[in-house]
Amino acid sequence: MAGGRRKKQHFSRIHAFSCGKASFKGEHSLIGGPGFSRVVYCNDPECFEAGLLNYCDNYVRAVSNVLPLVVVIGATMGKEVVEDWRRKKQDIEVNNRKVKMHQGDGIFEHTKWMDLKVGDIVKVEKDEFFPADLILLSSSYDEAICYVETTNLDGETNLKLKQALEATSSMHEESSFQNFKAVIRCEDPNSNLYSFVGSLELGEEQHPLSPQQLLLRDSKLRNTDYIFGAVIFTGHDTKVIQNSTAPPSKRSKIEKRMDKIVYFLFAVLVVLSIIGSIFFGIATREDLENGRMTRWYLRPDKTTIYYNPKRAAVAAILQFLTALMLYSYLIPISLYVSIEIVKVLQSIFINQDLHMYYEEADKPARARTSNLNEELGQVDTILSDKTGTLTCNSMEFIKCSVAGISYGHGITEVERALAWRKGSPLAQEATEVEGQVEKFKEEKPSVKGFNFVDERITNGNWPNETRADVIQKFLRLLAICHTAIPEVDEGTGRISYEAESPDEAAFVVAARELGFEFYERTQTSISLYELDPVSGKKVERSYNLLNILEFSSSRKRMSVIVRNEEGKLLLLCKGADSVMFERLAKNGREFAEQTKEHIDEYADAGLRTLVLAYREIDEEEYVEFNEQFTEAKNLVSGDREEMIEEVAEKIERDLILLGATAVEDKLQNGVPECIDKLAQAGIKLWVLTGDKMETAINIGFACSLLRQGMKQIVINSETPENKALEKAGDKSAVAAAFKAGVLQQIAEGKQLLTLSSENSEALALIVDGKSLTYALDDDVRDIFLELAIGCASVICCRSSPKQKALVARLVKSKTGSTTLAIGDGANDVGMLQEADIGVGISGVEGMQAVMSSDIAIAQFRFLERLLLVHGHWCYRRISSMICYFFYKNIAFGFTIFFYEIYASFSGQAVYNDWYLSLYNVFFTSLPVIALGVFDQDISSRLCLKFPLLYQEGIQNVLFSWLRILGWAFNGVLSATIIFFFCIRAMQHQAFRKGGEVVGLEILGATMYTCMVWVVNCQMALSITYFTYIQHLFIWGGIILWYIFLMAYGAMDPDISTTAYQVFVEACAPSGLYWLLTLLVLICSLLPYFTYSAIQMRFFPLYHQMIQWIRSDGQSDDPEYCHMVRQRSLRPTTVGYTARFEAKSKSFKERAGDH
Repeated sequence: MAGGRRKKQHFSRIHAFSCGKASFKGEHSLIGGPGFSRVVYCNDPECFEAGLLNYCDNYVRAVSNVLPLVVVIGATMGKEVVEDWRRKKQDIEVNNRKVKMHQGDGIFEHTKWMDLKVGDIVKVEKDEFFPADLILLSSSYDEAICYVETTNLDGETNLKLKQALEATSSMHEESSFQNFKAVIRCEDPNSNLYSFVGSLELGEEQHPLSPQQLLLRDSKLRNTDYIFGAVIFTGHDTKVIQNSTAPPSKRSKIEKRMDKIVYFLFAVLVVLSIIGSIFFGIATREDLENGRMTRWYLRPDKTTIYYNPKRAAVAAILQFLTALMLYSYLIPISLYVSIEIVKVLQSIFINQDLHMYYEEADKPARARTSNLNEELGQVDTILSDKTGTLTCNSMEFIKCSVAGISYGHGITEVERALAWRKGSPLAQEATEVEGQVEKFKEEKPSVKGFNFVDERITNGNWPNETRADVIQKFLRLLAICHTAIPEVDEGTGRISYEAESPDEAAFVVAARELGFEFYERTQTSISLYELDPVSGKKVERSYNLLNILEFSSSRKRMSVIVRNEEGKLLLLCKGADSVMFERLAKNGREFAEQTKEHIDEYADAGLRTLVLAYREIDEEEYVEFNEQFTEAKNLVSGDREEMIEEVAEKIERDLILLGATAVEDKLQNGVPECIDKLAQAGIKLWVLTGDKMETAINIGFACSLLRQGMKQIVINSETPENKALEKAGDKSAVAAAFKAGVLQQIAEGKQLLTLSSENSEALALIVDGKSLTYALDDDVRDIFLELAIGCASVICCRSSPKQKALVARLVKSKTGSTTLAIGDGANDVGMLQEADIGVGISGVEGMQAVMSSDIAIAQFRFLERLLLVHGHWCYRRISSMICYFFYKNIAFGFTIFFYEIYASFSGQAVYNDWYLSLYNVFFTSLPVIALGVFDQDISSRLCLKFPLLYQEGIQNVLFSWLRILGWAFNGVLSATIIFFFCIRAMQHQAFRKGGEVVGLEILGATMYTCMVWVVNCQMALSITYFTYIQHLFIWGGIILWYIFLMAYGAMDPDISTTAYQVFVEACAPSGLYWLLTLLVLICSLLPYFTYSAIQMRFFPLYHQMIQWIRSDGQSDDPEYCHMVRQRSLRPTTVGYTARFEAKSKSFKERAGDH
């Protein structure tokens, strides 16, 4: 039917919208005033009046981060250019998408998005994105409705229903727009996605516009062949781009500490310069005494200022400025360049890691920024969403309760966890049941959304059950009570369903698999193939669809009113148990107690439950209801929704219970194992979810965040006292009581925490959304955080997106530790941006989370490798790289300083200018980059085998102030050895064949040779994982120095200055030069070698212990590995390893008692 028109349909009769009718009351009176000044000339964007308005075009451009960085450093700018270009490519791809636009005379041709103007008429076809903010004019449906998917905007997968104005709804053909002219007056561009005020002038008539006619850019047209729309907002005026915010600037803690070290070195530079200038000033003042020149070789009698004894103060100031430039080699400017290069290469390795590639969805890991690589190795707390992050967000119908009998043998992840919790008999039973389920699955192909196994009602066996009549009504209700739309695959003939939620799709699929196949929907009917219990054959039945009472978060239920083929009026209803049981009739509670028990069992198994009920309605009652319902939905006042709910409330009563459904939101593969590894690594995991407390707790058990015997501190506001206060309606009293209750529960929790810390017991903190509101108040949050940090796991239920962001901010700012937030939906964006690192899961809830994240992965389980392997490696590499960089620059800078002392602070550099310039560019920088990219202290296999190695990053062992100062001391020591050995060895010795002693040029070349050898060999000692590239860079850097010395020395003396023929004529023929280089090298490296040997032998770090067992061949010895792990495992961790340890301990204690 693509491209054709739908049959005459009357959705206005069954849905709770007002057929595109509205009035000019309320906000519409503001049109034309401030904030409501936009005027759109539909189908005439080139007219004179439109040209005067100067609205922005539909071209979208990213705001570049490049320009501010140009001033800082060129290499960083280059990296930002690359990252900006990647974003730019996305913009180019979007801007060049095509849509059909009216070119005149009723002809529509494909046009690029970026060429659209305000007022253009566009035709958007099924499954296409809207190119700009549009006003819906008409659609392929006669009543001009369309379905819109807004996943990219708000993360919701359910479809939204939109409807055009009645005045334009008949324009179904392209030719209808040949002479179409209209003027739209509406609000100015703003960020509110859910409101819109405007009017459409068509001829002499004005028609009010509402959000019902607004189609937002980046949402998608679904289940509608095409729509026509008028462009009202383009480019940066569109609501989705008005909603986008610039991501916060994030820098790693190592980078911030590195800045402090640079400041410290700059202070050292200034102090050294001041000391030198003072001594130089004093010496200059005393240069001429009684006509005698102390430093005659400086000719102070001939100088103008610099060595003039009469102007010693000015000379000292000039010397200070000279020294600032001369000692500037203490400041590692090139470190910033090197780090940017290394981080980009590290990001490429993360992107190309096949272990983090999700083949099923063809999604690799993506480091969207390279600024936070090393931060991945220091994560202390993970803040995780639940649905779609820990779970799959794909529902499976797994169990049901009908007529008081429970059906379905499937085992959920939570029930597997329960098997652990309750002992071996259940574990054995679970294993047997799983065997039956697997056998059934082998016999029958799996169906997405259906994981139900029970031979009593599958394969057409349900008519044999005692209460087959109730089962029939139950399955019929599942097949009718929904808003799903069937789609037939033309190739296979198989029917699939587009539903507002994964739960609803699972119900319709379950009904189909159990004999009630929904195959067609019109606006007035629903058609099924039903299994006839008498004949056992499929029969076709049709039901007249009269009304849909839609689901809302306040109603917690949905109903449909239908007329069956016998003429009976039926109300079919499904909803949450909290609202359904109270609406049952006295004679409709036959199975209530058994159903409640089953619902509790299903909730304990981590399943989502809904109660199903129905009633027959007489004609008089329905007529009265329909009049009131039609009147309520056609209201345009602010209390329209309340009126609709009030009318629906009257008819959704005296229901007869049929049963309950249970669907499972399955855990993603590998989630429990990943959480266990992260827990062993000492990382805390907080789960922030919008689900109710029972579901969150059960998922906690399935993930091993909670375990049997773990004490739970529950902070809950749903107490009888608080409920009574809420009913009384005194808001201030309610708020005060809630806050007092939260404070009391926190205080009790802290007492329990004190006791548990004495007994080394693990605690879990569980908080509901209302309590969290008060716990985040300024005067409460500190004690709340103190309690939360002391607990092994934290679960926050019913959390709003804002609360998630506030919790992330609280943990980050108050603890000072690194936080990582992980989520997959638009409701997680605030949390991802607030945390130090935001990880987006590229799942089924759109790309909002991914686009706001720093790193994107496809599955939660990949977080294990991202942190424990890449995080540890990046942290160690960057830490070692920075320490080494400071070491080599301090060593180099201090040799210059020592020579200045020797030369009476005259400003004479010991090294040739080109030696100074190329030190950090060619001779010592490449090995550092190789270290930052390739070095591994431990292989990836051992990183995962010994997850507590990750604690080195959390505790910042490798970049502590002690370690930094140790490397700085090593640099000063190396400089001291190099300088004084060279000076003492060469000062009075004959060096050339003719007996000449060394000059400045030979001393400088020799010291520089020693420096290049020492810092490169120091690098070789520091590396634990050699590659060909590292060998090439280290030894190649040394060889390059000799090649340079020969090539540069061969140039004209005017160019090579002090380096002229210094190597070929003087240094190379001298045995002293080679002997001295060897002696200095050994003596300079000996202190570090001695320290490393003692430290590794007697005070090994955790990674060194693992290196020992690897080198001894004991890495596969389970007993030895267990001993190494036990040395460092925390007693208050979570995960199934900790659960097993706790269980073993409990068993031993019981055995000891006997």
